[in-house]
Amino acid sequence: MPDVRRIAGRYELLEQLDHGGMGDVWRGYDGVLDRPVAVKLIRPQAVTSPHLAEELEKRFRREARITARIQHPGVPQVYDADLDESYEQLFLVMELVDGVPLTRYVNPERLLPVSWAVAVAAQVATVLSHAHDVPVVHRDLKPGNILVAGDGTVKVLDFGIAAMLRTDVTKLTATGSPIGTHQYMAPEQVRGGRVTPRTDLYALGCVLHELLCGQKVFSGDSEWQLMSQHVNAAPTALRRLRADVPVALEELVLHLLRKAPEARPADVQEVYERLRPLLPVPGEESAPVEGGPAGAPDPTGIFRNPYAPRFRAGTAGGARPAVPAAGPDAPPAVPAAEREALREEIREVYAHYVALMEEERYAQAAEVVGERIEPAARALGSESKAVLRLRAWRAVSRQLAGDHRAALPEFEALADAYGRIGGHTSKEALECRAQAARCRGELGQVTEALTGLHGVLDAVRAVDGDVSENAVELRRDIGMLLLAQGRAADAFAVLEPLHADLCVVFGPDDELAAEVAETLAVIRLDLDGPTP
Repeated sequence: MPDVRRIAGRYELLEQLDHGGMGDVWRGYDGVLDRPVAVKLIRPQAVTSPHLAEELEKRFRREARITARIQHPGVPQVYDADLDESYEQLFLVMELVDGVPLTRYVNPERLLPVSWAVAVAAQVATVLSHAHDVPVVHRDLKPGNILVAGDGTVKVLDFGIAAMLRTDVTKLTATGSPIGTHQYMAPEQVRGGRVTPRTDLYALGCVLHELLCGQKVFSGDSEWQLMSQHVNAAPTALRRLRADVPVALEELVLHLLRKAPEARPADVQEVYERLRPLLPVPGEESAPVEGGPAGAPDPTGIFRNPYAPRFRAGTAGGARPAVPAAGPDAPPAVPAAEREALREEIREVYAHYVALMEEERYAQAAEVVGERIEPAARALGSESKAVLRLRAWRAVSRQLAGDHRAALPEFEALADAYGRIGGHTSKEALECRAQAARCRGELGQVTEALTGLHGVLDAVRAVDGDVSENAVELRRDIGMLLLAQGRAADAFAVLEPLHADLCVVFGPDDELAAEVAETLAVIRLDLDGPTP
């Protein structure tokens, strides 16, 4: 038997399938479970020492775990994610997909049928609806990350991989370029702002434009020119490039390509609903002109047999159970011995919770704590300190797991409960209000998030001043949210005095001071211009 390279002692690398800037994809084999797999080997330049490798591995595992929670046939299943024994290479093991990337089908000399392009976009929308419900933002959606399988099913690859190679603040490469794929990069990514589900909508607009007219939205001569075009230049309307594009489709693409995130469609479900009238109806046969490239699969087929995205949260079939708001109540009459036994159980749960959190098993930590909340509330009262602590632990672990949609109502209910107990400006109430606002920011509700953070900051300033730990974090978060809205001047006005305060109090080498300085440097690149 010929020598075969193995990863983690079980995955054999049989054939290289793809080579890209972020890594190589191999057809592999799992010797333990006896099945073919795809193995993506990541080659991050940041892995220069065992210590840095371990830090990168933590981020990698966190992103891989979140990706694994996206339950949709359009997302390849994640089987394993780890760092090999040499601390030289990260690897991701996933479902092996037999498909062809969209890049193979983009050809300005032979344009794709409109129905073919629309069917691809609608399938991508269904995938994003499930991802955004987790919520996960792709951040690097592009034709090379979208495969069309033999049965016409569209598969979206690399959720979270681009994010894994980033820290919480945009970093610049050695050439001074933000990490990402410039041809599909939303203006807020170029500026170094917060990414939200609407960032993916912009990229989807870029992809759909390219599928329909065979060329990218912008084609600058350099990376900086290209990024400047995404921030400042108006895209060419599709019907000027291809007359048979329906007016409604042209309008949708232009809407997706709006510069400000909040000016784009509300969510990916709205995008799907606007694509639906352009899709084939159930039972309709495919016309010869809708066949697409010779030998290509037909992505319209899945709509001729109905296929739809996940329901929105809060609607029938897709609603997440609401977190009941804690109300004032008197603790029930429970014998002292039973109450003490329950408190001992809570101490044991906390020890288990801490151990899970240290291993970054956040979703499991939330479940472990959640199992004790209801019995503890029955015995001790829903607003006892012990019960509120349990709920706070669960909210924090959900937030760290990336489940901001579930953490948000928990933090809001806790803020109300702590407000009733200690006042709306108590430390606990303010912290929960701040975390609720941060969850809203992650969910793309930027206006509401800013309102919440400003309210908390006013209360914190009144007590602790401008340079307390809470105040500087709030000021930083407000600046970054403003940047995400495309309000670069307003963000600069918040972050510049923050940087000055940090330098005076903590010194220019302070981690947060350096982080804010880097963001200010991105803003100063003068990429901002009038929004068309």
